[in-house]
Amino acid sequence: METSHQATETKLSRRQFIAASAGLAATLAGAAEARWKMRLSTSSVMFVKLSIEQFCERAAKLGFEAVDIWGPLFKCTHLEDIEARLGASGLKELLAKHKLKLCAFSLYRGDYQKYVTMLGAAGGGVAIRGSERPCKPEELTAKMKDFLERLKPFADLAGKNNSYLAIENHGNALLDSIDSLKAFTDLNKHPHLGIALAPYHIQAGKMSVEDAIAACGKQLFFFYAWQHGKGLEQLPGHGPTDFTPWLAALAKIGYARYVNPFMHGEPEPDEMTAAAAKSRQYMLDCYAKAVRD
Repeated sequence: METSHQATETKLSRRQFIAASAGLAATLAGAAEARWKMRLSTSSVMFVKLSIEQFCERAAKLGFEAVDIWGPLFKCTHLEDIEARLGASGLKELLAKHKLKLCAFSLYRGDYQKYVTMLGAAGGGVAIRGSERPCKPEELTAKMKDFLERLKPFADLAGKNNSYLAIENHGNALLDSIDSLKAFTDLNKHPHLGIALAPYHIQAGKMSVEDAIAACGKQLFFFYAWQHGKGLEQLPGHGPTDFTPWLAALAKIGYARYVNPFMHGEPEPDEMTAAAAKSRQYMLDCYAKAVRD
């Protein structure tokens, strides 16, 4: 027969178990909330044969959260068309209709000043540009310092217009290696200036994408989910690269912006749509593996 002392101990044990279980549940819930979240965007340049309205409709139906709208490169006229026909208010309405966010304007060597006000007024985001010609290794620090100094007025302009400026790495360019990424981040002190990382070019240079992500750190403002390959094999889930380590590296630095499955080329819209759908699902599968306990 259970004594009163034993009964008290049993009640306490039960209470302690319930309390411990509740504490564990709260801890797990907190960990789940703190877990890195991947947000996916897509680029209009991959759908150059569609109007901006048709592109946004497809992006939303595919399940992407945001869009990267391209200027006059690779036959893409979306940004010019928006400026001529819709303006910032029309773009905001179009995005709201499809429940999309504005991720970026890709300009490279386009007229940044021409579009920065519209970028900010349409919801803000990242303006992506290229860097400059490459230099000798011994000149890297001086060249990068000069480059960043000349970018300061544009970064200031971004700050005044609810946006950011990101410089993309490229082959045969000033920003083309992990050493150059480190030089950029060591010297850059502007909160509205960062890097748009293109793994395609990192892989082409036989370098580690994970190391490149680590070198960018908190100054990573845009990430192309883009592997070195030809045609559709540039896309996640189509070529041979396992993107799971890349996502784990993004989680490690606490990357807070969009992951953008990407390729260059001009597939027909329906072919591109099917390929993008496959890439998106592949990224979700990699994400599940990258963040699981």
